[in-house]
Amino acid sequence: MNGVTGRMGYRQHLVRSILPIRDQGGVTLPDGSRVQVEPVLVGRNADKLKELAALHDVEHWTTDLDTAVAEADIVFDAAMTNLRAATLTKAMLQGKHVFTEKPTAETLAEAIELARLQAETGVTVGVVHDKLYLPGLVKLRRLVDEGFFGRILSLRGEFGYWVFEGDSQPAQRPSWNYRAEDGGGITTDMFCHWNYVLEGILGQVKTVTARTVTHIPTRWDEQGREYAATADDAAYGIFDITTPGGDDVVAQINSSWAVRVFRDELVEFQVDGTHGSAVAGLRECRAQHRSHTPKPVWNPDLPVTEPFRDQWLDVPANADLDNGFKLQWEEFLRDVVAGRPHRYDLLSAARGVQLAELGLRSSAEGRRIDIPEITL
Repeated sequence: MNGVTGRMGYRQHLVRSILPIRDQGGVTLPDGSRVQVEPVLVGRNADKLKELAALHDVEHWTTDLDTAVAEADIVFDAAMTNLRAATLTKAMLQGKHVFTEKPTAETLAEAIELARLQAETGVTVGVVHDKLYLPGLVKLRRLVDEGFFGRILSLRGEFGYWVFEGDSQPAQRPSWNYRAEDGGGITTDMFCHWNYVLEGILGQVKTVTARTVTHIPTRWDEQGREYAATADDAAYGIFDITTPGGDDVVAQINSSWAVRVFRDELVEFQVDGTHGSAVAGLRECRAQHRSHTPKPVWNPDLPVTEPFRDQWLDVPANADLDNGFKLQWEEFLRDVVAGRPHRYDLLSAARGVQLAELGLRSSAEGRRIDIPEITL
């Protein structure tokens, strides 16, 4: 587990995924047998690794990435983006199965080369697509599958929160996120997510129109030193989608680390269709059918009397949904044991890198850009 001392590697993948899988006795396979996991913690800070290993009763840790890769069955990477392609390449060339955070590479060319290498080596590779496993989007996808929306017209997404600059209060995100030279930027970070969310809920992303901004030009790092923010901290995107049935859908998603939250969850998506609408966050989903849709009348001279939020109904889970990261880990481990491809692989990840790259280009050139299909 490389990069396990970082926020995502530690919280979501070690503490909320691998350790619970280990403590429950492993993953149950279709024949009733179980496969167990034994993590090896890898990073650059020996003191932190030793502390985490003792805290969580993990026997193995090391700062020697090369040896760890050589001795592992599966290599997981959550280190800095600009180091990832080299780590994944090293692992696959040695025949190791790979599970990785995204973006998988800094450039589309690198991402495509990784996907080609996966095809050549035949190893099982999984790329984190966590949001599709979370309760809110599982419910939203179920509504799509059941035809609740009729013909889908649009999707609107809002993501973000205020990340403190680091002077008066410590920032909630690492300083490299705000330096383009270190692989930072919200477009690079979040458009990879939005690509698989849009694909997983609606269909193929055909075009992108984006406006990227650095709203906060100066920040302070983990040592309290002032630095120039060279990466974008907000991205405003419009995407043309084509559904599997051939319908055209317009999607709009705002992403910002310079916005204050006035919504129920840190990210929300509203899907509108001819027969109904739904609003989904990471956990909750509410829907309103055509037959229950009120008829508001615009009158700015009178106070609002419609209790709009009360007119929507909760969509039940109808099942116990575990942590989304853990669920994908379990699916990936079953795929490794079965020797089959994982449904979210390096080609899917390359399309995410492509969307981010073309989004940045769209903003720089001030125009809409078509998204070509990737072929290996």
